[in-house]
Amino acid sequence: MTTAKEKALYMSKPTKPAWLKTKLRSGPNFQDLKSIVSSHKVHTVCQEAMCPNISECWERRAATIMILGDTCTRSCAFCAVKTGRPSAVDLDEPRRTAEAVKQMGLHHCVITSVDRDELDDGGAAIWAETIRQIHAQVPGCSIEVLTPDFQGNPASIKTVLDAQPEIMSHNMETVERLHRRIRPQAQYQRSLDVLSQSVLAGLQTKTSIMVGIGETKAEVLALMDDVRKTGTQIFSLGQYLQPTKEHEPVHRFVHPDEFAEYKAYGMKIGFSYVESGPLVRSSYHADEQVLQNEILHPVKKREAILG
Repeated sequence: MTTAKEKALYMSKPTKPAWLKTKLRSGPNFQDLKSIVSSHKVHTVCQEAMCPNISECWERRAATIMILGDTCTRSCAFCAVKTGRPSAVDLDEPRRTAEAVKQMGLHHCVITSVDRDELDDGGAAIWAETIRQIHAQVPGCSIEVLTPDFQGNPASIKTVLDAQPEIMSHNMETVERLHRRIRPQAQYQRSLDVLSQSVLAGLQTKTSIMVGIGETKAEVLALMDDVRKTGTQIFSLGQYLQPTKEHEPVHRFVHPDEFAEYKAYGMKIGFSYVESGPLVRSSYHADEQVLQNEILHPVKKREAILG
């Protein structure tokens, strides 16, 4: 329930600045992807989380598919995905997801999911089968997975890693001090441990955070240091936008100059790629990151190894 203090903050929230405005695009690619998503009965985080970049990304034929249903067992204060009791696991979902990726004509796809804490493995088996199905049906497509923390279960995380996605991503979301309020069922160190396990398994590893949700600049830099110590190579930052009045209010709108400072700091401490800007989201321009950076071109690397 929203407290009186939170309501007051919502009522006095800062005005959205000009640099956060986006243009709606509803061209043929957008309509085609919308049709494919509907006909294959798959969910996308673009729709469920009300992403501000949906029209831009879909018109570029880039989408983030969400598996394991559309209902999450967690109640994070920033997320628009609905919370509740999920439906039964759909064992045919990995095949349908791969078919949708193939029909979309993607060269790089991002897969994410709701949290399924009621499942013994957190849904890891479905994750792994989805990766295998896409590799089999769309062999030229690299896969970036944006996973939950699986309640810190190393065996579940290993199940996903063993399926060999090209990029493993798990979001820190916010600084350590704010975890209890913003991610009440998650843990700061547990998320760092997920990243560490991925790096140790030899995968390109990525994470993302929101800013403008109550953190300080010093806390963001400290988080970046903690993440870099895990060996994580890719880092992204974006402006938090309140999805509804029931969610955590925006505390401030971060200026693009500050995002540029974060990018410069991230490159200085050793990240191979930093995406930093007001409209950046975890999978924003993920396909372009792969194409523009040889170090992030795992499909070519895999083909070279296999001969």
